[in-house]
Amino acid sequence: MSNIIITGAAGGIGVAFCDVFHNAGYKVIAIDRRPIDYAHPYKFINFDISKLGTTSNEVKEFYEKIKSHIDDGLTGLINNAAIQIVKDIEDVNQDDWLSTLNSNLLAPYWLIQQFLPQLRRAKGSVINIASIHANLTKAKFCLYATSKGAMVTMTRALALELAPEIRVNAIVPAATDTPMLRAGFKGDLDGLAELGRYHPLHRIADAEEVAKVGLYLVSNNSSFITGTTINVDGGIGSVLHDPATNR
Repeated sequence: MSNIIITGAAGGIGVAFCDVFHNAGYKVIAIDRRPIDYAHPYKFINFDISKLGTTSNEVKEFYEKIKSHIDDGLTGLINNAAIQIVKDIEDVNQDDWLSTLNSNLLAPYWLIQQFLPQLRRAKGSVINIASIHANLTKAKFCLYATSKGAMVTMTRALALELAPEIRVNAIVPAATDTPMLRAGFKGDLDGLAELGRYHPLHRIADAEEVAKVGLYLVSNNSSFITGTTINVDGGIGSVLHDPATNR
């Protein structure tokens, strides 16, 4: 059975990734610092990946626990976990930067580095889940946007370094229908609908749509694709907002 590691497995997009890969016949090793709050068939490991830059016994035990499930190689690594700190520049502190970079950029790098032998054995794929904020952002999102932009650059660089044995690609989602997004629009269904209409496809993404792109990139159907960033954004990345016409 093909093995897949998915970080951020308790979040909306992470849950979709776990379900899509499990239904496709993969053995899912799901990782999150929060528990998965529903019955599931996955190998779940509760761990905060922002700690991966250390050499503590806790980190070593975490790696060994994963390796015990993937002796026959690692088909895919989905770097999905991330944190989003939204603050004015005056309020950002060093801990905010360290937390953001450790979770969103460095943890994916350390995971790739740690599991290189298993990825090479399986001729596996790495999928980095970036964000539309890597290309288009807004005020107060400097921490998140910077980390996701760097993730896209890291994707290109590692795709070159790890070829031909390992393919590395990135997915750039825009607004996606998750519990977290809906919580931000609590009591404002009109605002949520307006957000959908702003996309050329007149809706936001379903989390499963993002996960299915990941499944394609891990599969042999994408065997000649590496170093690529795929926008799953409903066309919003091509929209020029003109305040003069309110369009």
